Amino acid sequence: MIFTAQIKVMPLKDLLDPQGKAVLGGLHNLGMNSIEDVRIGKQIDLQIEAASKEAAIQIATEAATKLLANQVMEMFEITIL
Repeated sequence: MIFTAQIKVMPLKDLLDPQGKAVLGGLHNLGMNSIEDVRIGKQIDLQIEAASKEAAIQIATEAATKLLANQVMEMFEITIL
């Protein structure tokens, strides 16, 4: 069976997000002062062939842990669609 795993990777909340701060500054320059914070991450979609949803989650978790997210600086969340 083919599963789509959606992996959301975001910077850890305690770490500075320079890209987010730059976007926040740009939004404020455009007069959007009600926006208080911006965090920028990435979304990765994987097509996984697996016997079950649980197996697909395990494969996606292994991929995220080993390659897709730097766990020192980022956290990840997996959703199977």
